[in-house]
Amino acid sequence: MNLLNKNIVLTGASGGIGAKTALKFASENATVVLVGRNQTALNKVLSSLPPSKKAHKIVVADLATSTGRQSVIDAAGDADVLINMAGVNQLSLLEQMSDQQVSDMIWCNLTIPILLTKGFLPTLESKTEAMIINVGSILGSIGMPGSVAYCASKFGLRGFTESLHRELADTNIKIAYIAPRATATAMNGDAAMALNKELGNSVDTPEQIAQIIVDSVKNSKSSRKYIGWPEKLFVRINALFPSLVDGSLNKQLSTIKKYTK
Repeated sequence: MNLLNKNIVLTGASGGIGAKTALKFASENATVVLVGRNQTALNKVLSSLPPSKKAHKIVVADLATSTGRQSVIDAAGDADVLINMAGVNQLSLLEQMSDQQVSDMIWCNLTIPILLTKGFLPTLESKTEAMIINVGSILGSIGMPGSVAYCASKFGLRGFTESLHRELADTNIKIAYIAPRATATAMNGDAAMALNKELGNSVDTPEQIAQIIVDSVKNSKSSRKYIGWPEKLFVRINALFPSLVDGSLNKQLSTIKKYTK
């Protein structure tokens, strides 16, 4: 896809990956619609973007509400690409989470992308070239202790993406699922970063993930991208021989639980 003057709708635009993704799209002469809940943070991202032929814009909205989702659809207008990036994470044992925290995580990471995508389908289906990217996680394929609700939401997002890809196979809309491994963003708190360091997990930068997202749109092909080695290997092993991954994670369980306290 040639990004010149394409309209890119980006949720979670004020986050670490979101801000870098917006900048890379704007640098490719696309027009970006920045969606989030914090106007000050969105304005900061907006001020960092180079100008476009059509002005970039921000939409402050609570995507958990139908009114908030409709405001994004209305403001985006003639959208070419929808990127569902907004998400929440929490390093915590399931028994430590409140019912509301579990519900909010499922809503933010799974239900909102489904409903927002549904709202944008009529616009995207009218295009000769359009794309939806759902930003998931390696933990959408590997169940991890200390991330039970998060994994459930990202497993669901992966299934939604796969099903939607097959459902829209007779349209011009391409669907991509991008699954980062650990990334250095504010969403991953100090405990999560310390855990990754102790376990020896590699951590990517927001810029690296942003570039992969932009390249996926430019390639304009339906795809599944699992980022990082050996994480992408573990995805395959977990699918074929989950008991092997059980054994590996059992050895790490006490360390993981130490950081959830």
